[in-house]
Amino acid sequence: MTSPVRILSDLHLGHRVSRIASVEQLRPLIAGAGTVVFNGDTWQELAAIFREKSAVMLEELKALCAQEGAEMIFLSGNHDPGWDGPGWVELAGGKILITHGDAFYAEGSPWSREAFARHEQVAELWAQHGAAAGDPAKRIELARKIALVLRAATYPKGQKIWQRVMEAVRPPRRAYEILRVWTQQADAAADFAARYFPKAEIVVMGHFHRTGMWRRGNKLILNLGAFLPPGAAWWAEYEGGYLRVGKIDEGEIYQRREVLGVWRIGGNY
Repeated sequence: MTSPVRILSDLHLGHRVSRIASVEQLRPLIAGAGTVVFNGDTWQELAAIFREKSAVMLEELKALCAQEGAEMIFLSGNHDPGWDGPGWVELAGGKILITHGDAFYAEGSPWSREAFARHEQVAELWAQHGAAAGDPAKRIELARKIALVLRAATYPKGQKIWQRVMEAVRPPRRAYEILRVWTQQADAAADFAARYFPKAEIVVMGHFHRTGMWRRGNKLILNLGAFLPPGAAWWAEYEGGYLRVGKIDEGEIYQRREVLGVWRIGGNY
């Protein structure tokens, strides 16, 4: 893996409400990276109405990375569970864990309408995959199968904030679950790392569409957000024993801007 290693999450290429209208907007985020880790939900594998456009944009993204001389690592998410590979990346001798985050919760996406309706199917999958409780590879495999069971039947119809809010509050239980997961995501990430990756000091995730930094015990939890409204997206980069996280300026082209934190791996947080 070539340095620097840059990390982006939840591009949702081709999705109706993705803020990425053109892959070319991402060039400054790719330029200068030795390797780019795309941390899940990069493209819309499951949604038939978005799949064709998303597939075209994915090939454009691969071409862009090749033009910039950046190696590509694609991790699976709940919208693109078909990627080969383990579903996580470890850096700095295992002190940094990068994974999408849908494996943190038994239901994958507890706030989804499909999770409410298909609870018994998810429970049946867990009963069939007992080894997932102690094996990270089996746990990611199970998360991918859960994503297929929870394939959404409908999708947001607009990009306006009020439209997204209305989507979130129907039914009311969904709004509750979103708030619950947003407030508990750092704990879930820390618990996941403690169980499967005890050497990890830093967990870099996405999935929950809410940027943030939290300390949980001896672990630092970082969520890079998403390129979907209403939340923001952050970038992360690891090089020379340091991890940096910063904001993304989403203008006509996307730029790495304000650095929000720098951590020496193995040092004090």
